[in-house]
Amino acid sequence: MYKKLTFVVVSICFVLFISANSSTNKKDDYESREQALAKLSYVLEVVQKYYVDDQNMSDIVNKAIAGLMSELDAHSSYLDKKRYKGLKQSTKGEFGGLGIVIGMRDGVLTVISPIDDTPAKKAGIESSDIILKIDDKSTIGMKLDEAVGLMRGKPGTNIELTIVRKGERKPIAVPITRDIIKVKSVFAKTIQNKNMLYLRISSFDSKVVKELKKRLNNNKNHDGIVLDLRDNPGGLLDQAIGVVDMFVSKGKIVSQKSQDKTENKIYKATKYATQSDKPMVVLVNGGSASASEIVAGALQDHKRAIIVGDKTFGKGSVQQILPIANNRLEAIKITISRYYLPSGRTIQAVGISPDIESFKGKSVSKDKDEFDLKEADLKKHLKGELEKINKKPQSSKKDEKNEKDKNTITNQNLQEDNQLNDAVNVLKALIITKGN
Repeated sequence: MYKKLTFVVVSICFVLFISANSSTNKKDDYESREQALAKLSYVLEVVQKYYVDDQNMSDIVNKAIAGLMSELDAHSSYLDKKRYKGLKQSTKGEFGGLGIVIGMRDGVLTVISPIDDTPAKKAGIESSDIILKIDDKSTIGMKLDEAVGLMRGKPGTNIELTIVRKGERKPIAVPITRDIIKVKSVFAKTIQNKNMLYLRISSFDSKVVKELKKRLNNNKNHDGIVLDLRDNPGGLLDQAIGVVDMFVSKGKIVSQKSQDKTENKIYKATKYATQSDKPMVVLVNGGSASASEIVAGALQDHKRAIIVGDKTFGKGSVQQILPIANNRLEAIKITISRYYLPSGRTIQAVGISPDIESFKGKSVSKDKDEFDLKEADLKKHLKGELEKINKKPQSSKKDEKNEKDKNTITNQNLQEDNQLNDAVNVLKALIITKGN
């Protein structure tokens, strides 16, 4: 039994790229590698032998891997067969679910961003919403993987999320019907007098660079661009680099630094890939994360664009998907490095600060909010709210607004979208300045 367990432990270590010939990690000076492996092997054996319910070794190892990955950071995780398959589908731009990107912030389940034209977006879910309950289950203390599993399901089935939103004094129940998510990652519109181009990137899937080039080629007669990256949760690094390369002709775009020096990389712009040198404004908000922060930050550092909106999410780490060698149906997602912008600054836990702050809505309250995400006792507030909502909360009503011309940003659209209106005004000033 001991030999079998030792083999399992060594296999886990191989998956995590722990070399048997490497020197002892400095953090483990007090204990040799062999002693550490023996300790893990002992614990696995004890669990299998004494735990109240029968546990097979495969399940124990999976739980050990899942626990290890979740303890590393908020973005590393174990991907079982279902999650790994779903991840591969999502990067192709089509998958099943709600169309919502979630993460842990200050220890609570938080919406990073809803994806455009998905059930979550249509139901009124917003970035920075705190998910208090999934159907009848409280999310307090819930693992991220468990929450993802509860929200996924067959298209056409219903789910209800109870959310806490800044500015709202009571939790809101939001019913959502699951569906197949087909992400339209890029679209374009003209603004007002057709001399300005509005480009929206909702996520960085594998089609973004190709689709963005197509939109630029179809709209060459413009004087300036508004690039909207609000509520863009990120995606593929190569697509973010390709987008920056369309607007910058030389210099660094982004670099990444790792413990493994072979993973250190610098990505640079190329002149032949540049598509436009027209004045540019980039829109961001708290739902702009990862790849969208790289785009905004690189364009800001190169002084290629004015950044308008509010501070971004602050995810500046690189994750790599590594299939587990035994069957390649499972994988681990592990943080291997951090991003650094052309100026050398980091995004991680800092985010991108806009050049011009512009907030959603007509005004921003300076009063302390009951559900401020930065409160140290946030969980305590949420537990109190849970006690109040044994009765079903009333759903919020969201007005559906239909544009008369889906290919044009109208004056009415600008009146309804304060941040976009500010971006357009800044772009007008840039166009006038360039013309002079």
